[in-house]
Amino acid sequence: MTDPASLSTALATVPGAAGRAAPPRFADGRASLILDVTGLDEVHRDLLQADVKRALLAVPGVTSVRIALTAERKGRKLIAVASGKGGVGKSTLAANLAIALARGGAKVGLIDADIYGPSQPRLMATEGMRPTSLNQKLEPVPTRFGVPMLSMGHLVKPGQAIAWRGPMAGNALGQLIDADWGDCELLIIDLPPGTGDVQLSMMTKHKPVGAVIVSTPQDLALMDAVRAIDLFNQSGVPIIGLVENMSGYECPHCGEVSDPFGQGGAQAAAGTMDIAFLGRIPLDIAIRTASDAGDPPAAGNTPQGAAFITIAAKVAAWVKDH
Repeated sequence: MTDPASLSTALATVPGAAGRAAPPRFADGRASLILDVTGLDEVHRDLLQADVKRALLAVPGVTSVRIALTAERKGRKLIAVASGKGGVGKSTLAANLAIALARGGAKVGLIDADIYGPSQPRLMATEGMRPTSLNQKLEPVPTRFGVPMLSMGHLVKPGQAIAWRGPMAGNALGQLIDADWGDCELLIIDLPPGTGDVQLSMMTKHKPVGAVIVSTPQDLALMDAVRAIDLFNQSGVPIIGLVENMSGYECPHCGEVSDPFGQGGAQAAAGTMDIAFLGRIPLDIAIRTASDAGDPPAAGNTPQGAAFITIAAKVAAWVKDH
């Protein structure tokens, strides 16, 4: 007669099962147990499950094996990249921030939550790629920068308008966040501009640990950035800091620096609101052309990429302390 002791003895012969397998049960020819697969990738999880099943089936009297897999939900930190208005370079910052953090050793994923105007597939050179799904969860699209990503741009045809009301957009964002992100510890979320339904849905269901606010130096953009900051403050989401984009333009011919959008406005605003100023990104045609080509500056060792890497280092330090 088969007893639990003989099942446990068989289980002890399986490499990797110790500490993961609960004591087996036996009834009517079927052995059953719970197997903890926390931290295992799909290949190693399947191998361990097969080895356990094989060992238990070898026990006399066992005709079938039932294994229930369980895993601790991996706690990931979400960082929102937001702005009060469009056209301030938020998506460019989000892409370069994710890449710079990955270069610094972090395990980072990127979510393009700009449901109505996804641009990350172009920035990250993944246009035309489609995510797969496993166990009713999306699997992120890989990138050559070591940053897996998901975007509505991967799920609809190029140029197709997405005419969704708020709840549908919120549900779509939930699917992107709840995807199978593997060992990613940090998710950078490129939010749409403004303070609408998508932002509110994220903060109520998937609260970020912090937010990076992007603005250009001029007063109009700063007014909108203040509104975005107020939304996060009301939701209890800490502001990691403020980035001033398009800050200063150096003429490629004469080298003279001009400030078409003003200078220092974001830094001054950060000081007034008592939040950190993370740095400036110059108005540089090299950043624009590289971004359009799917070659974010943070992936290389150029002067244009250095600004993003400096900002990423400050964000990484903040995350470590929180």
